[in-house]
Amino acid sequence: MILSVALTALGQSVKDLREGDLLFCCTDTANAITAVTSGVEDLPIDHVAVFHRIGGEEGIPYVIEAVKPAVRLTPIDIFLCNNPHVIVGRVNADFYVQPSVRRCLAMVGKPYDDLYLPGDSAIYCSELVQLNYRTVSNRLIFEPVPMSFHDKTGRVTDYWQEFYAQRGMTVPEGAPGTNPGELSQRQEVNIIGKILYSGHDILFHWYR
Repeated sequence: MILSVALTALGQSVKDLREGDLLFCCTDTANAITAVTSGVEDLPIDHVAVFHRIGGEEGIPYVIEAVKPAVRLTPIDIFLCNNPHVIVGRVNADFYVQPSVRRCLAMVGKPYDDLYLPGDSAIYCSELVQLNYRTVSNRLIFEPVPMSFHDKTGRVTDYWQEFYAQRGMTVPEGAPGTNPGELSQRQEVNIIGKILYSGHDILFHWYR
């Protein structure tokens, strides 16, 4: 009964989401990603997904997301159960939404990139957006930025030093890339609202 009410509220509110909206996920507990990056309004953002409807404007709502083990399509209700605090961003650049989303869809099934390296066949969450969102003239909307694995003191954290050392690698500090927190702060992204899911209540709060 509670789930039915929650899904009804979801159906009524999700209509305000548009194809290609970016869903930035905030974590309640600090982790290795939020220790070295921060999001808009200094929020602890550690994941981003792309909103997509299968079947057109009135179709079934999903997200496209790069998570282990591979890029996948996830129903919006399951996504919100896994990510109960979501910030909604809408790209304000001059771009064709559908081709950008189709490029993301073409990556479904590609392995997740937990090494966060550029130029390989694996994909991590914000890389999915960064590579595929393009202007009408086919230029990248989000240029890569230097990767950050250091804390506020400028020191690469023990977690990342050990993570890459176990794989026989040096930390790719400064390599070109992206992260979801930094992406949420880009001038090409308007933050338009937030979604909070408590397990039985769904709150959509739109800023504009």
